[in-house]
Amino acid sequence: MSVETNNYLETEGLGKLMRKYAFPCVISMLVAALYNIVDQIFIANASYLGSYGNAANTVVFPMTVVAIAIAVMIGDGCCTFVSISLGSKKNDDAANGVGNAVVSVLAVSLALTAIYLLFQEPILRMFGADVNEETFRLSKEYFFWITLGIPFYMFGQALNPIIRSDGSPRFAMLTLLMGAVFNIIFDPICIYLLK
Repeated sequence: MSVETNNYLETEGLGKLMRKYAFPCVISMLVAALYNIVDQIFIANASYLGSYGNAANTVVFPMTVVAIAIAVMIGDGCCTFVSISLGSKKNDDAANGVGNAVVSVLAVSLALTAIYLLFQEPILRMFGADVNEETFRLSKEYFFWITLGIPFYMFGQALNPIIRSDGSPRFAMLTLLMGAVFNIIFDPICIYLLK
């Protein structure tokens, strides 16, 4: 992070900065919200999953929301710290803040993954997966694969606001859009072809 790359934050007009940051931020949030909707659409159209698959997805979704909440908490906290540090010309503090956020999100995501794997069945029962045998079976399978991806997902969600705070809102938006495009491409491959 250099002062030169963020100098415009001090000199640019508020309206221009709002346009530069607001649009990519709103798009990023919309894309993040669409992940589950897209998954539900593909799952509902898979003849071997149908409503049981959607029920399993719905049961597991709150656990992904917990992971997102923790990642966004770390990322937005770091984003605020980085912005304050850069505004105070404390570039070393900003860099240290990013390092601490990266270590924190990795540690928390690995701990959350371990908790999810160790307590999979009680967690799923608490969220209603045992409503019937098929929903419970599909919830366990879906939860296992989602849990393995938690560290990667949390890392990306935490770094997105940090990238924005470093003066790259468009790049932060593009990283989320790429993930959404890959999700749309791989959903039918994984659900329909690979079952």
